[in-house]
Amino acid sequence: MGVLGELLITAGVLVLLFLGWQLWLNDIIQGNIQTQDAETLTQEWAAAGPTTSPTTAPTTVPSATPSNGPAGQTTKPVVGVAPGNATKFAVLMVPRWGPHWQRTIAEGIGVTDVLNKIGLGHYPGTQMPGEVGNFAIASHRLAYGAGFKNLHKLEVGDHIYVETQDGWYDYIYRSTEYVLPTGIGVIDPVPQLPNVSPKDRIITLTTCNPFYSTDERLIAYGVYNTWYPRAGGPPAAIAAAVAARNN
Repeated sequence: MGVLGELLITAGVLVLLFLGWQLWLNDIIQGNIQTQDAETLTQEWAAAGPTTSPTTAPTTVPSATPSNGPAGQTTKPVVGVAPGNATKFAVLMVPRWGPHWQRTIAEGIGVTDVLNKIGLGHYPGTQMPGEVGNFAIASHRLAYGAGFKNLHKLEVGDHIYVETQDGWYDYIYRSTEYVLPTGIGVIDPVPQLPNVSPKDRIITLTTCNPFYSTDERLIAYGVYNTWYPRAGGPPAAIAAAVAARNN
């Protein structure tokens, strides 16, 4: 009985050590790797310049708020084409989560090839950054880098930046919703309104809820604010972070 008791205690300690590794230390290690991966990708974009074949050419439209252009005008965002599965095509930057927080976004939401390995995944069939409709992405709440660990900490008005080779798309956080895992309406072109044609450009961030559980999904919505072509430089709010990683 004494030997059995010691074995059970040892097994319990090993389980606790594994959980500590998986939910804490491994998150830190994987998070740092994913941040470095995003930095490497953006450095490649900075060196290469914007793409030459966007699906939507940049045009100038009247606006009350200037954006990298003449006062009173803003540039219509370039919209890219969704790449193949697990292909990296964008980087998410959320100043609320730290001045240097950034993670790569890849196509697809496969657990082993995207969410566990790369960090953030784009729901296939949803719109691309800057496109009218819903640009929807997913990430783990805990483990494998915990990309959306702090999703619940967003505050109304926070900026959410999506960087691609063509530039920066600026979204503003508006609201949070909690749904069951079956609540796939959150990734509709107009969230939760499947039969309505989209008119706005929306970003939707999804993750599991609560911590240590997959019982629900935590959903954060943002609306498009403006677009910053790469030739004109990044938004002022993240210019220092962009400059630091590219030097």
